[in-house]
Amino acid sequence: MSDKNILIRDARRYMLATDREYGAEIHSYLPELCNQLKAKKIERRDFLRQACLLGMTATTAYAMADVLTGDAPIKSAMAATPKSGGTLKVSMRVQEMTDPASFDWAEKSNVARFIVEHLTRTQADNVTVPYLAKSWEASDDLKSWVFHLRDDVTWSNGDKFTSADVAHTVNRWLDPANGSSNLGLFGAMVEEGADGKKRGIANAVEVVDGQTIKFNLKQAALAMPENFYNYPTAIMHKGFGKDYAADLSKTPIGTGAFKLTDFSIGERAILKKERDWWAGPFYLDEIHYYDHGEDTNAWVAALASQQVDMIYRLPNDAIETAKRLPFVNIHEATTAQTAVMRFRVTEKPFDNPKVRQAIAACMDHQEILDKAFKGLGQIGENHHVCPIHPEYAALPPLKQDIKKAKRLLAEAGYPDGITVEIANGDTEGSWMTDACAIFKSQAAAAGITININKMPSSQYWEVWDKAPWGYTAWTHRPLGTMVLGLAYRKGVPWNEVAYDNPAFDAALDDAEGTLDVNERKKKMALCEKILQDDAIIPQPFWRSVFKASNKRVKGFQTHPTLYHQFQDVWLDG
Repeated sequence: MSDKNILIRDARRYMLATDREYGAEIHSYLPELCNQLKAKKIERRDFLRQACLLGMTATTAYAMADVLTGDAPIKSAMAATPKSGGTLKVSMRVQEMTDPASFDWAEKSNVARFIVEHLTRTQADNVTVPYLAKSWEASDDLKSWVFHLRDDVTWSNGDKFTSADVAHTVNRWLDPANGSSNLGLFGAMVEEGADGKKRGIANAVEVVDGQTIKFNLKQAALAMPENFYNYPTAIMHKGFGKDYAADLSKTPIGTGAFKLTDFSIGERAILKKERDWWAGPFYLDEIHYYDHGEDTNAWVAALASQQVDMIYRLPNDAIETAKRLPFVNIHEATTAQTAVMRFRVTEKPFDNPKVRQAIAACMDHQEILDKAFKGLGQIGENHHVCPIHPEYAALPPLKQDIKKAKRLLAEAGYPDGITVEIANGDTEGSWMTDACAIFKSQAAAAGITININKMPSSQYWEVWDKAPWGYTAWTHRPLGTMVLGLAYRKGVPWNEVAYDNPAFDAALDDAEGTLDVNERKKKMALCEKILQDDAIIPQPFWRSVFKASNKRVKGFQTHPTLYHQFQDVWLDG
């Protein structure tokens, strides 16, 4: 028997041994994926992510990886037996929480995710596994995806969870009237209408039966399961926005175990467990979120005084303070969290690519990382694909080039220099102003005067997609293709740079539809190079993120997107 047939046989045996209802068929590419891992052509992490995306259960994927690499199974161990009960108190911004389809902050979804849930779940290790969907399969050409839903889930109002709920939710995303950023995320189900607006293609969502739903795409797309765990992708009841108002905070009907019992924007959100959770034990009885404002010192003070057990994010300039607290654990995650100094290319003078290229040429990425963020991250490369993304392709390193900047400015019609303004709201901390100030100093050598328009963070989010030049924070996504689709496709809601490049869109489509990890890297190299050459997003660095919690909080893992997954969390004392 050939090695390939042996791998097929073993894969089927493992799949049949799991508790998921897959049957004996596997995606035709999985044997090749196994071969690549065995030959060490791909990393274990890439195998796990892609095998799960193609329908293999997490249990099977991890087991297959152990077999193919000879590694011992990786098991998480708790220091003690979990205890049920107790209230977890968290310091985090409490924002409006109306329509999850239009969520623009992870904090909103952290409150909502214990009420309404997702088809899939991306774990802290960046591997996506089944959730409300118990399994899925893709066609060989990746143009159709079938999701099989759990049949043991009910809504908090007693209704059964069915395909009709999923169809209603996804169709709302694909309707431009709702303004969901998911139009950019699910580009393979979207087309441009005669009015110039993006909308869902005909028959994009097909209800097969009560527990089976099919998504029909116009082109191949690999990341459908991962896309379903973005923070605006919670599945809503089929009556949401139809039979009752689209406001989750007022009508919190969900599939989760918790009920929203008290909610006040800018103050608190109180969640209480009201029923058994379909997915298993949930140790906590209550989760309380308290808003301590935008002053990060207040967050740390609340932790230090033990008013709260955890803070949403530990600012990097408070790490040393937190280390001095003997009852505190600090959690770090390497992430694709970043901020981009993005130009709006329809606004003067940034409609001139040579002006953009000149400014970008002034950047010394390492100096900004070291001075503004204490070196706690990786340098950026001006294309928004991170080295931790599986499809990242290494391009020649960027180097500061003041002579090039001066030449480009002269060619653009500014031989005596130029004065420009960057808007910044320190939306993720004071390091953002520090980064702008350091770049201001760097650019001065080329005759570029940068004025920093410092504003309150709330004011910045009023202009983030309108300011000619702004410094915008972007959260982690497990795939580079996800963030590129959200941010830089023509006409999508979160395209803050007003970017419109058919060559880029075509290159991204090609990368999204490529199964082979190494081939996808080559195609992503083209996407990255286009963005670099167009100089739309000078990007200083990628940043590590930190959380801090009281040591009595057990079973917690920091998610790179700072999502709260508290199903394994319990309190000791």
